[in-house]
Amino acid sequence: MILCCGEALIDMLPRETAAGESAFAPHVGGSVFNSALALGRLGVPVSFFSGLSDDLFGVRLQAALRESRVDLSYAKISSRPTTLAFVRLEDGQASYFFYDENSAGRMLAANDLPALKGEVEALLFGGISLAAEPCGSTYEALMRRESAARVIMLDPNIRPAFIREAEAHRARMQRMMAMADIVKVSEEDLAWLGGPASQEAAVRALLQAGTKLVIVTGGARGATAFWQGGRVHMEAAPVTVVDTVGAGDAFNAGVLAALREAGALAKEALASPSETVVREALSFAARVAAFTVSRAGANPPWREEL
Repeated sequence: MILCCGEALIDMLPRETAAGESAFAPHVGGSVFNSALALGRLGVPVSFFSGLSDDLFGVRLQAALRESRVDLSYAKISSRPTTLAFVRLEDGQASYFFYDENSAGRMLAANDLPALKGEVEALLFGGISLAAEPCGSTYEALMRRESAARVIMLDPNIRPAFIREAEAHRARMQRMMAMADIVKVSEEDLAWLGGPASQEAAVRALLQAGTKLVIVTGGARGATAFWQGGRVHMEAAPVTVVDTVGAGDAFNAGVLAALREAGALAKEALASPSETVVREALSFAARVAAFTVSRAGANPPWREEL
């Protein structure tokens, strides 16, 4: 089982009413939430750890997870409000404006950390939940507790508009990337995180710090995976893009699903990965992401749709 650890929220997507007025329509979302949905739809045993509300929107989030076959036994349910993210789309690219004060997800604390059963083989972390407090420290503590025994994947998924203390967040990302077995970063993430000027040098630094597999995504330019002694590039799957909401989240699910199916979602296998396995994981992840961007919103495919 893969445990997805991160925010669940409501994306308020721009729409136009029948009268021609600007409006926003609520859609379930959140970076790691989207990855959990994608994994469940791909047939991977998956659970979700976050703070979820029992309010109107929180009930919708819980229902969406269950409908996509995501287990909720590790989730922390409270009566705090659900985070809202208003989305602006420009040429198909999304930017976000968050309303998160005192929310169920943000107020997740260390005493909410669950005891994990042996069935949990890997954990996925990422998204805006790592930038806020106290939940950011809570997720970091969970990663530190579990990183020695279970595979860890991290997607920093930087959202500058949500990060109030940039240097503190950069420091957290450096600590968490060093604990992670798999780090997926976009070219924009690498630029924001700073460090070595060139992409190659930044990747080498991550590998030297302890990461086993680094995947750098470049949108339409595809993705490149790096590990000690090897690298593989995969072109993006050709597709007509409706919008890019949830593309990276679906890609993460595709990588984890493919590695698990190949029997490579283990620390030993990731320490010296097969080039064929990595190539096939990137190819599958690209297909999952391509299907997601071909329709509106974060709506990852079911296995039978691929």
